[in-house]
Amino acid sequence: MNYENLTIDELHQRLRQYDVGGIWDMRKDELVQTLQEIEEDGDGRNGRDRNGDAGGAVGAEATLAAGKSGTTRDHDTIVAWAEARGAQPATVRGTEHGDHLGVLRMDFPGYGGENLDPVSWDEWFRTFDDRGLEFRYQDRKLDGQQSNFFRLLNPHREDG
Repeated sequence: MNYENLTIDELHQRLRQYDVGGIWDMRKDELVQTLQEIEEDGDGRNGRDRNGDAGGAVGAEATLAAGKSGTTRDHDTIVAWAEARGAQPATVRGTEHGDHLGVLRMDFPGYGGENLDPVSWDEWFRTFDDRGLEFRYQDRKLDGQQSNFFRLLNPHREDG
């Protein structure tokens, strides 16, 4: 598909269907690249390297090349990535199931978040681990600027 022909609104809409976060500060070329990566990643690896290992970590462990995504389940990596952006763990209001958290998100300062409820990292990670999720993230955009792109993946979903 030629993603470049889509409008920014169409790109945002498609990326929201994949539960991609941090899209509001992306330029059109970054939105196109992200959508291409998601929709063309049909090999089931979801950002894993050739050995099946999760992608690079943030901070002292490794830094991802600009524009590249990594995938991790490591709590310290996720917290370091979020803290570097001032993001806080959150859940989408109204999506909870009884006393269980609903849709997990990150609340970035200055990017809305009116429909998000803050939660502790312990609650967020309990749900993250219980659901067997993976954290796909981008450290830097192609231009080298810090990226807020992340997505929570469920490797057990048939359509994921």
